[in-house]
This record gives sequence, C-alpha cells and structure tokens, in this order.
Amino acid sequence: MDQIADNLIFGFSTLLGWQPILIIIGGVIIGIMVGAMPGLSPSTGVALLVPFSYTMSPALAVILLVSIYISSNYGGSITAVLINTPGTPAAAATAIDGYPMTLKGEAGKGLGMSLIASTIGGIFGVIILIVFAVPLAKLAISFHPADYFALAIFGLTTVGSLGGGNVSKAMVAVLFGLIINTVGLDPISGVSRYSFGIDQLYDGFSLIPALIGLFALSVVFTAFEKGQFGSTTLDKVSGKFPNVLECWKTKYTIVRSSVLGTIIGIFPGAGATIASFISYNIAQRSSKEPETFGKGAIDGVAASEAANSSSVGGALIPLLALGIPGSATDAVLIGALQLHDITPGPLLFESNPEIVYGIFASLIIANAVMLFLGIFGVRYFAKVVEVPASVLYPMILTIALIGSFAVQNSFFDVGACFAFGVIGWIFKRYDYPVAPIVLGIVLGSLLEENFRRAVMMEGPTVFLTQPLAATMLAIAGLLFLWPIYRSYRSKKADQEISS
Repeated sequence: MDQIADNLIFGFSTLLGWQPILIIIGGVIIGIMVGAMPGLSPSTGVALLVPFSYTMSPALAVILLVSIYISSNYGGSITAVLINTPGTPAAAATAIDGYPMTLKGEAGKGLGMSLIASTIGGIFGVIILIVFAVPLAKLAISFHPADYFALAIFGLTTVGSLGGGNVSKAMVAVLFGLIINTVGLDPISGVSRYSFGIDQLYDGFSLIPALIGLFALSVVFTAFEKGQFGSTTLDKVSGKFPNVLECWKTKYTIVRSSVLGTIIGIFPGAGATIASFISYNIAQRSSKEPETFGKGAIDGVAASEAANSSSVGGALIPLLALGIPGSATDAVLIGALQLHDITPGPLLFESNPEIVYGIFASLIIANAVMLFLGIFGVRYFAKVVEVPASVLYPMILTIALIGSFAVQNSFFDVGACFAFGVIGWIFKRYDYPVAPIVLGIVLGSLLEENFRRAVMMEGPTVFLTQPLAATMLAIAGLLFLWPIYRSYRSKKADQEISS
C-alpha cells in the first residue's frame, strides 16, 4: 500500500501547474460534448484529437486523451436520457430507463443519477487500475516471446468472439487488420512486402490516419449515405437531481456494477457496451421490483452508467501493463503513444513512469471535474445535439483530413485516411465490426515478431513447452471455438423446431 501511495503522490506531482489542470478540464468538456453527439463514440473523439496532441509533451497529450475517454462515456447518457438517442453505444442500456424518466418529468433525476453513477464507477475503475497494473507489468517483464505471441492471440480471439454476436464477420475484420499490418518492411529480414514500389508504404500504413478514417470518416460517409442532415430540438431539462436518500438506495447496484464493469473491461474487446448491458441485466434480475425496469427505474440508469465508466479503468490495465488494447479507444491511445515514441507495455513503468502515474492521477481529477461540470452544466452540454448534421459532419471531415496531414505533413496520409474511411463505411454497411480491424493492425506486429523470435530461439514446439504460452493458447482456442459451437447448437435447435 505504501508503494501505491508513493506512486499516486508522484502521479499528482506531474499535474502541478495550471497547464495540466486546464488540459484536463478542456478534455472533459470535449469528451462530454463528443459523447452527447449521437453517432460519435469515445474512440472517434480520441482519434480526432490525436494529431492535435502532437505538439504537446507526451505526458500532457495522454492526459488530454484519457480525459476525453472517461468523460465521453458519461456524455452519451445525456441524450440517452433526454431524447432516447444514446450518444454512445454504451449508453443504449441507459436509455431503457432514462428516457421513461424524462417522459414522467424526471429528466433531472435521470441525468443526476447517470452522473453520480458514472463518477463513482469511474473512480472505482481507476482504483483497480492502480492496484493491479503495476504488479501485472512487473510479471510481464519476465515474459518469453512465446508468451507475448500467445497473449496477442488471446486478445485477437477475444475480440473476434465478441464482434456483435457474429463470430465470422468479426474474424474477417481481425484478419483484414492483420493483412494491413503486413504492408511495409519485414521486421526481421527487412524485405519489402506489398509496397508495390511506393516509397510511403515501406514503413507500412501510418496508424493515426487509419484510425481517423475507420472511426471518424466512416461515420460521415454513413451519414451521407443515409441522408442524415437534420437536427434535433430539445425541450427544457425538467425535474430536480436525485436526493441523498434516492442515491443511497442505489448503493449496492452501483458497487456491483462498478465491479462487473471493471472486470469486463479488462478482457480485450469486451468494452463498455457489453459491461453496461450485462450489469443492467443483473440489476434487473436482483431487484425486488424487476417489473419497474424499462419504465423509469433509477437502478437501471445507475447500473448501466456505473458499469460503462468503470470499464475504462479495467480496459487500461492490459493496455498499460501488457501493451494489449482492452477496447477500440485503447487501440487509438496506443497510436497516440506511438506518435510520441512511447511503447505501452511492462517497460513503460520503468522508462516513462511519469506517463503511467500521470494517467492514474489525471483520471481521478477528470472524474471530479466531470462531476462538477455535470452538476452545473448538463443543460448546456445537452444542447450540442442541436448542432445541425449539415454543419457537424463537414466539420468532422475537415478536422479528420487536416489531422491526418498534420501527423507527418504528408498528403499520402490524407489519401490513406480517406481510403480507410471508405473501408470503414463498407464494413459498417454490411454489418462488419470496425474495432477488430484496429486490433488486428495494432497487435499484428506483436504477433508476428514474437512468433518468429520464439521459433528461432527454441523451435516450433516452444508454444507447447512454455507453460504460460500453452495455457493462454488453450484459453484462446476455447474462446474462439465456444461461439462457433453455440451458433451451431442454435441453428440445430432452430432446424429441429422448424421440422
């Protein structure tokens, strides 16, 4: 405990001065606004801001991005409660009871509970992050290359098994990301692969333009295709925030959902959306009044919001300790760290401790700032939904293209960003998840390099003789086969019923 306290003190010392505090406040404001805009997601908001963090110091850049990350999860609940339009996918569960509260004239109560539960869940997730990230990183330093390969496989198969319920489409997306990662020079032999004589491809596709294209431009192209150019008008936010007694009655729901959200967030690919729906379902099953859920139950809002905010801390554990992104937004954060020549993983705690402990401290402060701004500014944040799509989407398009150019002052990156935007649009059009593409790109190098190093060191049997690698590969195999088996059983049952 003394070591944790010392680490936290060091983390807060990195935030001394007006600049870090202003960046956290600015990041929280941007994050809430991004989250409140339907169609945008935390990963979209972070991806758009990554290029503009290039001129900052690495510590300040990461502080800005994690502040956006944590607050955008809360921001999605604002429009979910007020107009039944979740600003983020994770807020869909919040809308189930949040909007009925608005219809009953209790919008303020719904917004207040989502804010309080988000803050408590967010802080709980950070505490778990602080407690477990450092020991896990120390353990990972002793990993064999075969263990890292198995870890990458574990991450990929977990994402594939959670691709919106369609395993085959998720795996196609993962494989596409891995193929994209093979473009450029071979990491071991230095041979050029799939560059077709184009000089800019010798280093492969730049990660940031790819991220911006897949997450931001794909949203714009989808909106253009569907003709979504209208705007929404909000009524005045009505009702008071919940009182102390009402908040106290939800204490068990918030604690349980915070624990679940953190645990689910740790698993790569699970993310805030799955955490919020699972926690909502458990809250309903354990409630003394389950019939009130879906009709304005305050526990439903508390369960969803505590879980999706606490999942942020959980998702950052594998990112910081192992270099494995726990969600799509974490994959974007890896790109931001790489932009500043920082490699996430166990060595990060020794080479750049100010980054790690600065993240811990900034997340705690960001939650406090979010609570303050939410109490006094929620009515103003809600107005961002009234920005006409005819203004919003061209603005996103412009920021995305300028941001892609700013990374390396390269028009090739602008073209790559546009191309990945088209790819993301096509994938979404046919219900293929985009997040596994990013995970494939990010984990591809870790996968390939450590596989070849392990084989060169001890031969192909190394994956069976290394206990940790063999265990993780076995778990990965089960994670991959289980959804396939479940799908087969479901189809077989349907055939029996139809016959």
